[in-house]
Amino acid sequence: MDTKRRRPPIAVGFAVLLAASPLVVIAAGPKAKPPVRRAAPPTAEWDKATAGTFYDDALSVLSGPRPDFSTAARPASAGSHNGGQAATGPAASAEGGFKWSSLISEDTLVDEIKTQKDLVAETVTTPSTFKGGGYNQARKSFSMLAVAFGVIAAHDEDVRWKRDAVTARDLFARAGFNCKTATDQALNESQLRIEDLQLMLNGSSPQGKPERDDDFAWSQTAARPALMARLEEAEKAVAAGLSSAGEFSKLQAEIFHEAEIVAAISEVIGQPDFEYHDDESYLEFSHAMRDAAVRVREACLKKDYEAARAAASGIAKACSGCHESYR
Repeated sequence: MDTKRRRPPIAVGFAVLLAASPLVVIAAGPKAKPPVRRAAPPTAEWDKATAGTFYDDALSVLSGPRPDFSTAARPASAGSHNGGQAATGPAASAEGGFKWSSLISEDTLVDEIKTQKDLVAETVTTPSTFKGGGYNQARKSFSMLAVAFGVIAAHDEDVRWKRDAVTARDLFARAGFNCKTATDQALNESQLRIEDLQLMLNGSSPQGKPERDDDFAWSQTAARPALMARLEEAEKAVAAGLSSAGEFSKLQAEIFHEAEIVAAISEVIGQPDFEYHDDESYLEFSHAMRDAAVRVREACLKKDYEAARAAASGIAKACSGCHESYR
């Protein structure tokens, strides 16, 4: 008697496996798709030992659809944002979001926040200072603070205060909108926001609790006039710093900072829900200003005065063209 265990025929063993496997589900679709042409299997015959190691059709024991490699992500390139603007425009980050680092650096954001904190602190020292006109500066400073923290929250790099950036963005945005009038309530809130900002500068979190009813929109950070005022200040600072090669040499850090502010604000004011955001001519002006500011930034890094001066003329041209059309 032959005591050696016999291997069942491959076809029978495979049929038993299919019947027992919970992974195989056969379902009829609503409409049969045309067969997909694939490469033919090799015609060479396997020996019995090798053939018993493999399934006749491995795909039959797999579940789920085949992957569609035609939709695989491709590397982002410069200018892919906003419908593929000029190559000098910002690029998308590796994660697919907007690459804010192509417009503004951590150092500029931190320095801007500290500067605006000092400016607004001077306006809330006394009720007479605030109500005598300081509320206008408070409105501009809180608006810029809200935008700065909004950029930090969305930034593609690990920027300082990122953990609390969303909370700070909403707190300072509310303060900026409330400073449209010089009321006691606006003054009290402004003083509380200065305390929050000081806590953040000291390494703590803000104590204020913002109210969030809707999904975030950039238009909620600030009113456009407040941002335009800061934009004009930055444009004038860049122009002044480029009045001569000597000034450029002395003020490169300041020019770099103000150019990045121009680039960031120009991007923000073109975001959905801001006034004129859906006006093609307006967007052309804001994008032209943004791209020119990026070129000034690059020229500062290269210490190229002529290139910086030429790029700054693009900022001035876009700024004046926008004012003529929309003021």
